[in-house]
Amino acid sequence: MIGEGSAGGKIIYEDGDHKFIWLGWEENEEEGLVQTNQYLIINKDVGILLDPGGAHVFPRVVAETARFIPLEKIEYIFYSHQDPDVSSGLPLWLSVTPAKVYISKLWVRFIPHFGRADMSRVEPIEDRGGSITLPTGDILEFLPAHYLHSTGNFSVYDPRSSVLFSGDIGAAVFPHGKRYLFVEDFEAHKDLMEGFHRRYMKSNRVLRKWVDLVRKKSPRMIAPQHGAIFDQRTVNDFLSWLESLKCGEDLLDEIYGG
Repeated sequence: MIGEGSAGGKIIYEDGDHKFIWLGWEENEEEGLVQTNQYLIINKDVGILLDPGGAHVFPRVVAETARFIPLEKIEYIFYSHQDPDVSSGLPLWLSVTPAKVYISKLWVRFIPHFGRADMSRVEPIEDRGGSITLPTGDILEFLPAHYLHSTGNFSVYDPRSSVLFSGDIGAAVFPHGKRYLFVEDFEAHKDLMEGFHRRYMKSNRVLRKWVDLVRKKSPRMIAPQHGAIFDQRTVNDFLSWLESLKCGEDLLDEIYGG
């Protein structure tokens, strides 16, 4: 079921005691600021934030989160990788929630560079991934996505909602004033993804490794950190496109100009 939240947020999955929520956008698009998506899972009365973002968006995201759940009930925060648009707000989130932070073990030592943080609350994710168990007994799975933009990178699969949070995989760059939440026309949307994926993803081999892992989960939706959400109509189109995409080291001669 899809329902409306306040101040731009939208519940993209809801059942009796589980919700998967997109937390909206900034009202005014700023030139030079990369558009980002933040997500909140609520399982019974426990909140889990996925890539809540940098310091710049913190006031908006914290206000929107509080519309759905008290901040003191945010028990987990997941960061897919180390980029500032993903994680530079980490010390701020630690200051307003009691949450534990999950991030690749490769980036733990970088956290102090974002500001003063209680490192005892940071849980490194091993390369093979892991999971956390929620109050209902459901789990969230941390799926390896290494070298797909970051050397230490993870996606999150929520089996209860069948939503995969993919981080930067699936990112799109919208023209000014042309944002939309769900991909309606995949062929048109490809043009907004191709430049980013060709340069920021390591290789077609690594893409195929991730796609194989994701296909085994059969997600109903794939929700990236930038761009629009792929639902049942477009998930398979997206995965098939990734499988055949040449990127990164496949294009070394083109990138180097050789």
